Amino acid sequence: MARQSRGEVIDPDQVQIVHCIERCVRRAFLCGVDPYTGQSFQHRRRWIRERLEFLASCFAIDCLTFSIMSNHLHLVLRSRPDVVAVLADEEIARRWLRLFPVRRDDDGAPTEPSVAEIAAIVNNAQVLAERRRRLSDISWWMRCTAENIARRSNAEDDVSGHFWEGRFRAQLILDEASLLACAAYVDLNPIRAAMVQTLETSEFTGAKERIDDITCASEQDRKHVHDWERSRVPHNSGWMSPVEIDERDDPIGADVDSSHRRSSCKGFLSMSLSKYLELLDWTGRQLRDDKRGAIPAELAPILTRIGLDAPAWCDLVKRFGRLFKRAAGTSESLCEEAARRGQSWMQASGNPLAGPAPP
Repeated sequence: MARQSRGEVIDPDQVQIVHCIERCVRRAFLCGVDPYTGQSFQHRRRWIRERLEFLASCFAIDCLTFSIMSNHLHLVLRSRPDVVAVLADEEIARRWLRLFPVRRDDDGAPTEPSVAEIAAIVNNAQVLAERRRRLSDISWWMRCTAENIARRSNAEDDVSGHFWEGRFRAQLILDEASLLACAAYVDLNPIRAAMVQTLETSEFTGAKERIDDITCASEQDRKHVHDWERSRVPHNSGWMSPVEIDERDDPIGADVDSSHRRSSCKGFLSMSLSKYLELLDWTGRQLRDDKRGAIPAELAPILTRIGLDAPAWCDLVKRFGRLFKRAAGTSESLCEEAARRGQSWMQASGNPLAGPAPP
């Protein structure tokens, strides 16, 4: 069976979580130090980090976590058509014109859109509906990321041509077990690659930004973060989604973020930020040969809930990128996704979360 098109898999009209990977095509590193020339491209990590924060303020898409590596980047994104549906027409137009301004200042910054520019979108029902839909489309987020960084990098290198090896790789995340493993895989990428040894030194990752916020907070704020992340004042990581899910049954649109730094205040895991960071720290130690230890007692129930023991969890995080192809999940979730796509089954060879493949 031929591979389905991206548009048949990623639907901006549905709430979906997608693990996105974008890889550089050229030998010259995206963000690291080129070992052949000695030239450093580390400053481009800041470019990408700032671009992601800007996009989070424009799109109705939650950034759950990220990591920026030497020649590729990982993003875990959640589309929010429910959020974009409650935004006013004028807000849709303003957000779109921030992404694609009609006019710019002398320094290249987008100018404030005029009444006429906003009206051109608001008064055209077809254009307005299209712009609204695109603001919850993960493919458009990735396009706005890749194009901007490619243009700036090519200009800096005084070259032309492709900067990325192709379209981003998209991996649909189907359930909480695979989401927890995927988030850990992304946040621990620098440790797995032996770039750093600890989470605290793992620059340009979602985990590091959350750790910095806690480290810089006062003792009172720190307790507040651990008790309930959602209620704290956003700091450096305030453009990303909170970790912990609010168990309250909020009405649609109630989680729209008032700071305008991110799409919503909705979390993505059934655990606190402190427990997630503790699980990351323990897992990172197991992925290195120089530090081993028994799993803390309070973390064992987390793994039990998703049906894994400690060795299986570490194996899942270590091999996540190789285990899953177009979707990640338990055997039941993969079967449901295969049925949605009109396929008999989906590949997940050796997946600790999945049973044997159907005959």
